[in-house]
Amino acid sequence: MTTTYDPRDSAYFDEGDLRGELERVYDLCHGCRLCFNLCPSFPTLFDFIDARDGNVGAMTAAEQDKVVDECYQCKLCYVKCPYVPPHEWALDFPRLMMRAHAVRKRKGTGIRESVTDQMLARTDLLGKVSTAAAPVVNAVTGHPGSFARRMMEKTVGMASERLLPPYARQRFTTWFSKRRSAGAAGGTAAASSSNSQPMLRDTEAQGGQQGGQQAAEQGGQQGRVSIFPTCFVEYMEPAIGRAIVGVYEHNGIDCDIPAGTRCCGAPWLHQGNVDQFVKAAEQNVAALAGEVRTGREVIVAQPTCAYVVRQDYPRYLAGTPSEADAELVAAHTSDPAEYLMARHKGEGTSIDTEFPGRENGDVPDQVTYHVACHLQAQNIGLKSRDLLKVAGVKATLVQQCSGIDGTWGYRAENYELARKVAAPLKRKVEEAGHEVVCGDCHLANGSIEQETGIRPVHPMQLVARAYGLTDEVDR
Repeated sequence: MTTTYDPRDSAYFDEGDLRGELERVYDLCHGCRLCFNLCPSFPTLFDFIDARDGNVGAMTAAEQDKVVDECYQCKLCYVKCPYVPPHEWALDFPRLMMRAHAVRKRKGTGIRESVTDQMLARTDLLGKVSTAAAPVVNAVTGHPGSFARRMMEKTVGMASERLLPPYARQRFTTWFSKRRSAGAAGGTAAASSSNSQPMLRDTEAQGGQQGGQQAAEQGGQQGRVSIFPTCFVEYMEPAIGRAIVGVYEHNGIDCDIPAGTRCCGAPWLHQGNVDQFVKAAEQNVAALAGEVRTGREVIVAQPTCAYVVRQDYPRYLAGTPSEADAELVAAHTSDPAEYLMARHKGEGTSIDTEFPGRENGDVPDQVTYHVACHLQAQNIGLKSRDLLKVAGVKATLVQQCSGIDGTWGYRAENYELARKVAAPLKRKVEEAGHEVVCGDCHLANGSIEQETGIRPVHPMQLVARAYGLTDEVDR
C-alpha cells in the first residue's frame, strides 16, 4: 500500500495498492471517530467495521466503495481531523476518496454514470447554450418532478426533484464588457472607481461614494483585482458579480475580468477525471497568473471554486511546467469579503463605512448567514460575517452542510441521502427565524431554497444594498 495523493505517482492508479490504503485509513478513522457526524461516509464505515467486531480487513470491496460513494467532498475533514498531513499518519480522507474515484474512472464506468459525468462537468458548454435560450431552458428545467425533469433523470441522471438554478439571460462577462464599452464611449475608464457613479441612486450618489472618493484623493486606488466569475456567476447569478464590481469600485478598487478562463474543473476532479481537471487547471492558471503579474489580485466568488484554485491547483500541477504559476495564483487569490476586509483593516486603505441603504430600510438589522463548508475549509475566518457587521447587520450563523457539495447532490442516486444531510440545515435556518438568509455558496443557497422556500442572497448583494447601489447591481 502507498500513501499518495499524487496522480503522477506510479502507485496512484493501482487498484490493489488503493485497497490497502483504504484499509489503513478506514482503520484509523474507526479508531478515532471524531468525524462521525460530518457526512454519511463515516457512520456507514463504522457500521461495517463494528459488524465485524472491529476487523477492518473483513470489509468487502463493495463496502469500501460505498464509503467512497457517500463522500461528497465537503472538506470538513481538514477542519476536524487531527491526522491530516503533515502528521506522520498522513490521513487525507477527501483526497483518498478522489483517488478511489480516479481509479474507478481509469477502469471505466457504465454508460449511465459516464453520461451523468459529462452532463455535470461540461458547465461552460451547457452554460453558453442555456443562457442563449434561457427562457426556454428555465421553463423546461425549472419545475422539479415535471415530465421533462423525469426524462432528464432517466437519460442524464440528474435528480428529477432537485431544484435547479435558473440561467440568466445575460452573462456576467457580457454585462461587464458592455458596461466597459459604455464607459469608454462616455470618455471615462470603465474600470476606474469613478465608474461606480452610474450604479448609485441619484439622490445618494454623492454621499454614498464618499469613502471611495476620499481614498482616491488620499492615495489613489485601494487595489486592483481580476474577478474570476466561475460558472455560477457567469451563467446563473451575474447579479453577484455586479454586486462585487459595484461594492469594490465604490471603495476605489479597480476591477477587471480575466480573459481565457473556463470552469475551475471541480466537477471533473470530484468524479475522478484527473486528466480533464489538469487541462482546466493549466488553462485557468495561465490566464490568472497573467493577471497577477500585472499587479491584480484574483477574486473568486464561489467557495468551491476558490478552494480549487487555492488548494487543488498547486497540488495537481506540482512537478509540471505550470507549478510556479499555480503557486503564484493561489497566493494571490481571495474571497470577495476577505479582500474587502483586508482593505478595511489595512495600512493606508479603508472602506466606506457610510451605508445609506441601512437608513432607508433596504437592508434588515438581522439576517441568517450560512457558513459554507468549502469556505470553512479555506481557514480564512468568517469574513462575510465580519463585513456584514461593518455594515450594521447582525448575522445569526448556521453551520450545517447543504448536501450538495460540488455536483454530488444533483445526482439521482444521491438525492434522498442529500435531503437527509440537508435536514439539520433546514431546521437551523427555520429556528433562526430571520426573513433574509444569505450565504456565499451558490450551491448551498440552492439547497436552502429547496428545503425552506427562502431564496438566499449573497452577502455582497446585501452590502451593495447597504451602500445604496441600484437594482442594476442587485436585481
